[in-house]
Amino acid sequence: MLETVDFSLEPLPKEEYKVRRDKLMEQLVVLQQQARQQGVGLVVLFEGWNGAGKGSRISDLMFNLDARATSVAVTEDLDIEAARTFAGAPYGVTGFYPVMQKFWEELGPRGNITFYDRGWYTAATQHMLYTEFGDLSLDEVREKHKGADDTRKDKREKKGPAALVAQARDERQSDALRRYLTSVADFEQQLVDDGYLVVKFFVHVTQEAQEKRLLRLRNDPATRWRVSKEKLASARNYAQAYRLYDNLLEGSDFSYAPWHLLNGEDKRRANLEIAETLVLELEKALSAQPDEDASAAAAKAQANSSGAIEEAPLFGRPSEEEARIRKEAEREAAEASARAPRASKFRLIEKPPRLDEVDHSLILDPDAYKVALKREQKRLNRLEMEMYQKRIPLMIMYEGWDAAGKGGSIKRVAQALDARAYTIFPSPAPTKPELMHPHLWRYWTRLPKAGHVGIYDRSWYGRVLVERVEGFAAPSEWARAYDEINEFELELVRWGAILLKFWVDVSPEEQLQRFHDRQNDPAKQWKITDEDWRNRDKYPQYKAAVEDMFRLTSTPFAPWIVLESDDKRHARVKALKIINEALEARLREN
Repeated sequence: MLETVDFSLEPLPKEEYKVRRDKLMEQLVVLQQQARQQGVGLVVLFEGWNGAGKGSRISDLMFNLDARATSVAVTEDLDIEAARTFAGAPYGVTGFYPVMQKFWEELGPRGNITFYDRGWYTAATQHMLYTEFGDLSLDEVREKHKGADDTRKDKREKKGPAALVAQARDERQSDALRRYLTSVADFEQQLVDDGYLVVKFFVHVTQEAQEKRLLRLRNDPATRWRVSKEKLASARNYAQAYRLYDNLLEGSDFSYAPWHLLNGEDKRRANLEIAETLVLELEKALSAQPDEDASAAAAKAQANSSGAIEEAPLFGRPSEEEARIRKEAEREAAEASARAPRASKFRLIEKPPRLDEVDHSLILDPDAYKVALKREQKRLNRLEMEMYQKRIPLMIMYEGWDAAGKGGSIKRVAQALDARAYTIFPSPAPTKPELMHPHLWRYWTRLPKAGHVGIYDRSWYGRVLVERVEGFAAPSEWARAYDEINEFELELVRWGAILLKFWVDVSPEEQLQRFHDRQNDPAKQWKITDEDWRNRDKYPQYKAAVEDMFRLTSTPFAPWIVLESDDKRHARVKALKIINEALEARLREN
């Protein structure tokens, strides 16, 4: 792709440039305000060579735009030595946070413009070359892959737990370029699907121009800090970097987020091309017809509506009314299931959990419970200290029925951990700023640091559970969320996290008994709300949503685990045992 950039054009006369640019800036300023009013987010990425002028191009735009609705995120160079000496590296952990986390965190809300001065492509390139392969040439990288492919083939022919662990490790380390391209494609697709424009510019310069610019910056005392000796030396690898950039650009020139190549040696033409592109893209987005279903769902979510059947009282209803409500609930459940995807782009496990197959008779004797609880908590405390030293992140996610015992299980896990080592992330109704971002944004910004534990009391699955049932997301939004969630979880696993997904299950009969117990106990009445009672009316819809969730998000890298919780003691000990076994398996890998 880079060969298409024309460096032979004559520079534009200053007066002609000024007239054209002023007109474009006037248009862009108006379009920015219209985009803000309509909630159209704009993500503008500048990638390119060191010294190509990416920062100057952004500064020229920022001078004219409304700074209240504009932000700039700068991607710093990877600290190579810190990455190589990172304690988690031998255990498949790529850093304190996933590579894509900072780009999600810096994403502005819909209606704003977010400029990225270098971004996910720079990060992918640097991680690939320096942390996975060291200072290797592209030819050496290919040879390394060829050898790795042969090794993986040999391992696949072996059987047993050791081979399975080796295959899991290989999944985290294999085919870096393909993996990073998949990650950025998922990121950009999710942004576009959620109402953002993604505009990508690559600022290209010749090797001669790059060397001159870097030398000029290096020789000026005021700008010397911008060009280290290492960066200046890297300019000698122009041919190698050219091949890498060209492959990266061709592999990520997506129809929904294509590349726009700029001649960085001609600042005037580059500025005009940037402005013309942004004006064109914003005009197209603003003229598109809004999704009425998505708009209605967004309004409902903003109002924090419960979506319950308001006209029916909660208690003392005649049997005919009960039958009508149940019939209506079953009809809605069937309609929603018909709208759920039939398949996933991800490989799914053959036999996901099914609610009708949960064994509600499992119990643990109180005396045996005390012994097992103490043993497993002591075991977890020891493993957590080792996990911390080796910088392995642990993420434990709880979903389940109201009153199933999620809080009690979380409490027993947390009790075994150092209070400084874990964070409990609840998932109340999204705030207005959170609703102005993609639904996964609030979880990308709530990740545990490597070596720490993140415990999620409800989670990102709200998109396909409560938001689906209550109408806070349109069918098109929650239907695509299954694979968006799978993409998110794959990123977490590739980062090196241990991800455990618990569904805490309880029978309807036991749930009802617990509701009554809470209602009648002054010390526990705060735990029961009208919303809990209304949700029982919607049991058919929630059951259908859970079954679709199991079917479409039970992946080999993040399967669902059912905690049978009619007996809370059994569920608590089972959760602790599974957490401990997962930690021990990872710590034994190397």
